[in-house]
Amino acid sequence: MNPRPVSPPLYVYTSASQLTDPLNLLRSMAADIVASRELAWRLLIRNISSRYRRTMLGCVWAFLPPILTTTVFVFLQRSGYFTVGPMPVPYAVFLFAGLILWQVFCDSINMPLQMVQQSSAILTKVNFPREALILAGTGEVLFGFVIRFVLMLSILFWFKMGVSWTLLWVPCGILVLMSMGIGLGLILTPVGVLYHDISQGIPFVLYLWMFLTPVLYPVPQSWPASLSVALNPIGAVLDTTRAWLLGSVPAHVDSFVITAALAIVILLFGWLLYRLALPILLERIGA
Repeated sequence: MNPRPVSPPLYVYTSASQLTDPLNLLRSMAADIVASRELAWRLLIRNISSRYRRTMLGCVWAFLPPILTTTVFVFLQRSGYFTVGPMPVPYAVFLFAGLILWQVFCDSINMPLQMVQQSSAILTKVNFPREALILAGTGEVLFGFVIRFVLMLSILFWFKMGVSWTLLWVPCGILVLMSMGIGLGLILTPVGVLYHDISQGIPFVLYLWMFLTPVLYPVPQSWPASLSVALNPIGAVLDTTRAWLLGSVPAHVDSFVITAALAIVILLFGWLLYRLALPILLERIGA
């Protein structure tokens, strides 16, 4: 008995905007997420393999930058170049925890534009769900965090701090950091595809943003330095997640919840913009 032939997927292109039928748009977005899982997994394996294939240190590069940064700032702090005041945990542990959480946010912002730029040749020739690139990039961000997180646990045991039950809340903080970062990255991607100034400027902006966020120092209690959390949504998320990671009591849970809701809105808006704008931009690039 001959197997029944499988018909290829049917794509219908019309001049009407997809926004005229929001319900159908949401269904198609969800369907493309499901359809792109296998491709995203293959892209993830390929990207991780190619990243460390020709390196001598391999996965060490995932946590070497935060280790070196921690070493430098601990040396400066002990040499008296700056003070951070009394802390419930060693400054080295506090600093490394903040750096790996900040790296998650930075990787999430950079990821969408990097994935599109790396795959521009394929995107202009092959029709596949664009969400596969974002899913694969999300997997890369998580892969890097897991490596750093294992080292973080080793550092906690080295300083005889152990782990607390609050560690169970850390995935919530990582999810908010990634959602906010990916959402902002998706918003920047359409502009970044046309103008490479965006990819050049993002690292500079993130570098300045880090010093306005309590990554290297505790949350200031006096005004106007306390605005680093009040006006900086990432400040509350990072400080709360770090408190969970180190077994401390978080002081900005209310701000964390508000930022989590904001991150969902930004992520959905960025995804919608990415989906609607990318085909037009790719057509312009391929022309």
